[in-house]
Amino acid sequence: MSDPTVRLFAAWRRLAPLPGGKWIFSKLLGWTAPYTGSIGARVELLEPGHVRVSLRDRRAVRQHLGSVHAVALVNLAEVTSGLAMLGAAGPGVRGIVTALRIEYHKKARGLLLAESFATPPAVTEPTDAEVTASIIDSEGDVVAVATVTWRLAPR
Repeated sequence: MSDPTVRLFAAWRRLAPLPGGKWIFSKLLGWTAPYTGSIGARVELLEPGHVRVSLRDRRAVRQHLGSVHAVALVNLAEVTSGLAMLGAAGPGVRGIVTALRIEYHKKARGLLLAESFATPPAVTEPTDAEVTASIIDSEGDVVAVATVTWRLAPR
């Protein structure tokens, strides 16, 4: 069986260019990680160390005040940072979140776009690495910024 990161990027390369391929890929990702899939985010760009994920503002992710729920934003930041971090770390590395800090700057409304860039260290033993995920709205305003600590280890 091949490495999960290798399978993930192979699926992306096959599906992303196809009509509806990003949607299918995102559904598969959500099926693989059900809690992540609960927000219905869509992977827009997946490169080793650079990821963009969008989230539509809809009732399922809103709170009682009419904006996207804080926990939906955390979920969006976590998946974006994880795809960037594990994609950059490459095959043979696994990771788990050990800390997550998020700052909310503005009510989250409308189409949101999370972006993350990661440059992890070489992983020869368990090590921690931080990555930031920024979430902006359709006006280009920063809604939230999360700093996620990933514990990386060889498989």
